[in-house]
Amino acid sequence: MYIKRTFPLKGMLRWTRRNIYLFVILATIPVFLFEIVGLKWLHVPWLPLGVLGTAISFLVSFKNNASYDRLWEARKIWGGIVNSSRSWTIMVKDFINNDHAENKLSKEELFKVHQELVHRHVAWLTALRYQLRKDKPWEMHLKKDKSNIEFRKQFLVHEDEIPIEGFIKNYISDEEYDELFAKGNQASQILGIQSRRLRELKEGGYIDDFRHMEMENMLVEFYTLQGKSERIKNFPYPRQYATMNFYFVWLFIILLPYGIMQGFESIGEHIIEELSNHQSRTDWGHRIQGFIADNFVWFSIPFSVILSWVFNTMEAIGENSENPFEGGPNDVPITNMSRGIEIDIRQLIDDTDIPAPYEWENDIVL
Repeated sequence: MYIKRTFPLKGMLRWTRRNIYLFVILATIPVFLFEIVGLKWLHVPWLPLGVLGTAISFLVSFKNNASYDRLWEARKIWGGIVNSSRSWTIMVKDFINNDHAENKLSKEELFKVHQELVHRHVAWLTALRYQLRKDKPWEMHLKKDKSNIEFRKQFLVHEDEIPIEGFIKNYISDEEYDELFAKGNQASQILGIQSRRLRELKEGGYIDDFRHMEMENMLVEFYTLQGKSERIKNFPYPRQYATMNFYFVWLFIILLPYGIMQGFESIGEHIIEELSNHQSRTDWGHRIQGFIADNFVWFSIPFSVILSWVFNTMEAIGENSENPFEGGPNDVPITNMSRGIEIDIRQLIDDTDIPAPYEWENDIVL
């Protein structure tokens, strides 16, 4: 999606607030048992926990890099679709003419042919983005997680709300519509219809051999870009990495409070020792410092919450970025890009009734 401004910290905290509540509980229980109940043995040495945290940070980094690579590759693929769509439109406009035709078409009839091919290309974009928005079993966390459900209420996912049949019917004939939905992969079928139509135009003399070959090569390029998009959509980030990474992060989060309690208590004891070397312990400043030092172990709670939030949020960002077409807050904005391509290429042929760009919803556009 496109987001107008940098995702604010307030929004990030709201997105992760349920986990923050849990982190507070997980950090408070061991401190309570350690300080109030008196279970002073209830702690974990920091050295092995630090090694575990370092290892997990590498795993989180690996996952986030892999997720970003999937996202960036998807964005490059759709950048290729943008450029190729413009090239296709220029070919349609300039290659299809009466130069070698026996039965000359009028200017209006030629425009209708150009309009037909461009509209059919918009239908291909529509069919492709609807296919890419279909839910896969490994993507369902986006619609089941309460935080993501709340976020998705702020914007409209067109492919979830508007059926493809009603949207695509504006760009193809009734015969093509029936043919299209009798098959499985609508986007592939549309390119097949485009190729068949080019052959008919070639046989009529409206495209010469060389230009016909160039336009067929462009259809092959669309097939290639579609296949690359489908590869990302249909092959998930390996679940063994994603699942184990999730477990490792939460193992570290659970153990973290037990590893830093003793360190904070040692700091408090050091403060008490320093205060004992001063003679004026009766003033209010020393009394307050003494109270803080006696209870310094409780400061491990906010630090534990902060560290847990950082690790969990980075893991969640990778989890929500690994599928770039599912309609989440970190996805490639294929709906908006499709509308932008449609406006661009229809203006290239001087088409009419061009739709307006999609508007921002709560600073977000898909």
